Amino acid sequence: MPAPNQGKALGQLLDLFELEYVKPDHYLGQSLDLGFRNLFGGHILGQALVAAGNTCDQRDAHSLHAYFIRGGDPRAPVHYNVDRIRDGSSFSVRRVTASQGENAILILSTSFQAQEQGFEHQIDMPDVPPPESLASDRYGVSLIPGRPASGSDDPFATDRAIEIRSIDPVDHGHPEKKAPTQYAWFRAVGQVPDVRALQKCLLAYASDFGLLGTCMRPHGVTYYQSGMVIASLDHAMWFYRDFRIDEWLLYACESPTAGHARGLNHGNIFRRDGTLVACVSQEGLIRHVGER
Repeated sequence: MPAPNQGKALGQLLDLFELEYVKPDHYLGQSLDLGFRNLFGGHILGQALVAAGNTCDQRDAHSLHAYFIRGGDPRAPVHYNVDRIRDGSSFSVRRVTASQGENAILILSTSFQAQEQGFEHQIDMPDVPPPESLASDRYGVSLIPGRPASGSDDPFATDRAIEIRSIDPVDHGHPEKKAPTQYAWFRAVGQVPDVRALQKCLLAYASDFGLLGTCMRPHGVTYYQSGMVIASLDHAMWFYRDFRIDEWLLYACESPTAGHARGLNHGNIFRRDGTLVACVSQEGLIRHVGER
């Protein structure tokens, strides 16, 4: 049962990050059919990080690099096989292959580090309006960030796991060309257990919510337009400081370039007090194939 301060959607999301033990270094994760053609990339990314962390629970994940090999089936479970590449004095490296049937759908390399002090610096957080001054995104009301509400028949139409409040959002029905930058506040709607590994896995999940849209802004196109083929190709992330996913975080994104049907996107995630907690990079497919 969800905790008292959790809604149905967040409780279901947290359940998805409880992987089933199959045998040593092999775990099984459940999928969720949300009406997409493929399983949401952040879902596979977050579960793969859980699987890796299950084999390295004495150190904290500090980075991950993933390639999305093919689209996942949202109606089939996902198997996660972990290779223990190395355990050194300070770092541990794991490789995770996520598969359905005989097909790999994601390969994740991730590194874990023992607690260590060192030099500190960071960039400043952008000066943006606070989340209280913004409306919740219509396209962020459901379990998965970025999925538009489908109406009263949507079981999550009045419940959400991740709330998003964008600054200068795109009108998905009538998009205009905008600068290749975007800012959005986000948080889990409800209390999340104070477990550092779980917080990081959920942040990896949420980090895929709209980053790819940054490189589409200069071209006046969106995920939801007919003739657009959109897919994440790879995803990298670096964790630097502690945070809580159930407190407001600012996602500051920019796209330096696009070409050859691909777009590159960078994101920095800040706590509300201005502390930079994580950095993200992602390349995605942005192909226009004409009206369908």
